[in-house]
Amino acid sequence: MSNGKVTLLEAVNLALHRAMSEDENVIVLGEDVGVNGGVFRATQGLRDRFGFKRVIDSPLAETMLGGLVIGMAAQGLKPVVEIQFMGFIYAAMEHLVSHASRMRNRTRGRITCPMVMRTPMGAGIRAPEHHSESTEALFAHIPGLRVVIPSSPARAYGLLLAAIDDPDPVVFLEPTRLYRMNPQPLLDDGKRLPLDSCFTLREGSDITLISWGACVMETLQAATELAERGVSAEVIDVATIKPLDLDTLEASVRKTGRCVIVHEAPRSCGVGAEIAASLYERVLLDLQGPIQRVTAPDIPPPLYRLESLYTPNVEDILLACDNVLLHYL
Repeated sequence: MSNGKVTLLEAVNLALHRAMSEDENVIVLGEDVGVNGGVFRATQGLRDRFGFKRVIDSPLAETMLGGLVIGMAAQGLKPVVEIQFMGFIYAAMEHLVSHASRMRNRTRGRITCPMVMRTPMGAGIRAPEHHSESTEALFAHIPGLRVVIPSSPARAYGLLLAAIDDPDPVVFLEPTRLYRMNPQPLLDDGKRLPLDSCFTLREGSDITLISWGACVMETLQAATELAERGVSAEVIDVATIKPLDLDTLEASVRKTGRCVIVHEAPRSCGVGAEIAASLYERVLLDLQGPIQRVTAPDIPPPLYRLESLYTPNVEDILLACDNVLLHYL
């Protein structure tokens, strides 16, 4: 921390400290989370404070971790498991899809699964492809899973605390590119933020810009440039992509009549497509132009020399806005 400000990474660490101090059933486990404090140091200091029985270093075995935390959660613990990178989470998907997401339904509510699976996501740190995935849509498709993606230190802190409290499984995706960027003031007061709710970051009247995760940063920058042109852009951080807060999105687009959706994940079958389809069902007659999507292409994340061409940038967002604002008036 510096000057009273914290990074998103430090906010995650503060939230874990807070949750573990409030509830002895909260257990942190994963590869290198104890002695080393996690690959990005998100769990630094936890083992020294809470001991090896509550901060558990695991083998390099994501499949084992996926099954282990479900058993822990079903027996009353609240495990928070860290997967080192999103590209490694697929080995645990069998457990997430077949067991964690179905526990409440399978037992007709007798047993729930209060677990959180944290993992860094996205490109931007010059890592190999399996370290740079943005495949949140895979998890958003699964009934019974909640999928949360913070885009600021305050939202990382408040949403992670709320996710740990949740009685059902949460996949908590942390944008790697934002980990150490843009420190912001944060009061470690234990205040939870609401899950399943969008956050309106900037009010506007001419166009709605919808994003989540790391791309919120470029989306806000685009909104600032639009303001310099006399265009009032409303910026919404979706934050919880499953379930979607469609009421907030609908109200905004109904007001502005125009919409651009920005995400780092590949285009086909992305969450942006779900949002666009839902908005067309709700506000078609209020639209003054077709909804535009700004996304990564349908390819695996490239090596770092091409990252800037792969991820959406401010110019891409502005071009999409121009298409909506100018071509369809």
